[in-house]
Amino acid sequence: MKKNLFISVIIFSLLGITNAQEGTTTTTTNGTPENTEPTDNREKFQFGLKVGMSISNVYKSTGNDFQADTKYGLTGGALISIPIDKYFGIQPEISYSQKGYKGSGRILDAPYEMTRTSFFIDVPIQVAFKPTEFIKILAGPQFSYLVKQRDEFTNSATSFAQSQEFNNDNLRKNILGFVFGVDVNLKHMVLGARAGYDLQKNNGDGTSSTPRYKNVCFLGTVGYRFYRQ
Repeated sequence: MKKNLFISVIIFSLLGITNAQEGTTTTTTNGTPENTEPTDNREKFQFGLKVGMSISNVYKSTGNDFQADTKYGLTGGALISIPIDKYFGIQPEISYSQKGYKGSGRILDAPYEMTRTSFFIDVPIQVAFKPTEFIKILAGPQFSYLVKQRDEFTNSATSFAQSQEFNNDNLRKNILGFVFGVDVNLKHMVLGARAGYDLQKNNGDGTSSTPRYKNVCFLGTVGYRFYRQ
């Protein structure tokens, strides 16, 4: 997943550089078109909307023979870009994202297989570094709230007692994490890549026998930003 994210960032960056080199086209008094420098919007207040795909899994997991695989989902949200100066700013965001995993293990002395889908409201508060109009590097803390969760057992031998054990799990609703990523600005369009890691495990009081883990999620989004010309 990290390799795919890195490749995506490189492609987005190349697209942004190409666009930057093209600049904007104006017409001179004799009717001959000429290229001029593109407009720099780094010191403008901006609002944007975005949608995309999430690729999630878990790490630092503990549990009886617990193993987890990648799960795909959807994400969507909004962002606000608040400039401090030309090169730095603050970019808070809010998104509704699907996370989770496909996992297997043992609980109550019996094997199980399941797919867990978690629905989170994520609120990252990121510091933005803007070396150019087209590239924005972001990093900061992320506060996540678990809205709901769905478990689907695929092992026909899974018992009712096992299902109840997961349903009655004491889950942590509020989770602190960290996120970093890159935005590539192509005029009003924004191509984004993010990687987010939970800093806290999913358990509440730690009394449950179900697996303990931290979420990790990679996001790829396409968005549109609004600003005054």
